[in-house]
Amino acid sequence: MILHVVSVSGGKDSAATLLLAVRRFGARRVIGIFCDTGNEHDEVHRYLDYLEEALGVRIVRLRANFDAEIAAKRRFVARDVRTRREYDTAPVFDAADKPVPKRDCRGNIVMRTVTRNGERVQEPVQKTRKVGGGRRVRWTNKAKRRALAALVPTGNPFLDLCIWKGHFPSRTAQFCTEELKRNVAVAYQLDLVDAGYTVVSWQGVRRDESVNRRDAKRFELIGPGMYAYRPWVDATAADVFAYCHAHGIQPNPLYRQGQTRVGCMPCINCDKEQIRQTNARFPESLQEKAEWEARVSLASKRGFSTFFNKELHAGNWNDRRVHEANRIENVIRWAHTSRGGRQLDMLAGLIEPTACSSAYGLCDQ
Repeated sequence: MILHVVSVSGGKDSAATLLLAVRRFGARRVIGIFCDTGNEHDEVHRYLDYLEEALGVRIVRLRANFDAEIAAKRRFVARDVRTRREYDTAPVFDAADKPVPKRDCRGNIVMRTVTRNGERVQEPVQKTRKVGGGRRVRWTNKAKRRALAALVPTGNPFLDLCIWKGHFPSRTAQFCTEELKRNVAVAYQLDLVDAGYTVVSWQGVRRDESVNRRDAKRFELIGPGMYAYRPWVDATAADVFAYCHAHGIQPNPLYRQGQTRVGCMPCINCDKEQIRQTNARFPESLQEKAEWEARVSLASKRGFSTFFNKELHAGNWNDRRVHEANRIENVIRWAHTSRGGRQLDMLAGLIEPTACSSAYGLCDQ
């Protein structure tokens, strides 16, 4: 038997995808799945209830759990007796300012394979030297006491993930999507395959969303008994809004409240406008993140971590000053500035919390 499993986020693309699947195959053969990250606005949960009632389909709520990982982290921190140190390094040059090659214990030059102009070639590895006195790898006793008190599951997937990792996700380490959504959704669908079903995984992916999705395929085999189908891959945001509107499905109300995306709120990648809108309309959401910062900082080896990483600092600032610049209250202040964060934007504070504001022109509908 074939089951059509639709990944539902509460956003425009997944709503149109769920609607299309139900219209094509009927509600009995369609299952919606929602991966609750723990960083969702209440309006998203209400919208899922609305979709279930409007389409007569079931949306299964899934949540990641990191209790085992946090317990393992506690054991590791408590038993950490490592003695080695980590050092910053700098490349070594000779008197003629030419790179000095690295040599092994027998005096042979160490080589590595690299790609140059499309060809794989061998080149010597440059010698490096240690800089400074280094850092102890082992957790200090003070840090251990602080972290062990904080390494306790909260029941919130997003917060527990960050407590386990000791820091929040970032653009260069965006582990939240994988850990909170992809892994959970894949595990659920693999269980269906193991139960004897053939699963078609419907995904609300559009190529114009990002560079990473520009080569997305409409239909493909992704594993034994499992296929991926992306019906809106060639569509635009206007197309999916229009499709839902034509069939009487309302968009998530958050799209009329200044939000350009509704999954995770706020997202770690929010821009200035999104932060301003969130602060004006849902200040409690940002206050919650300030509380999360305090808790994750306690579980961090460094003793500090921030939800946002807006690079609000000069290159020679040390880590604690970077942390201070990126704390929630300072990021909110930065979001109300212009000219590279140096001048207050006089218009940024004029957002009317109850007024309709939509980047997709929904206020005119």
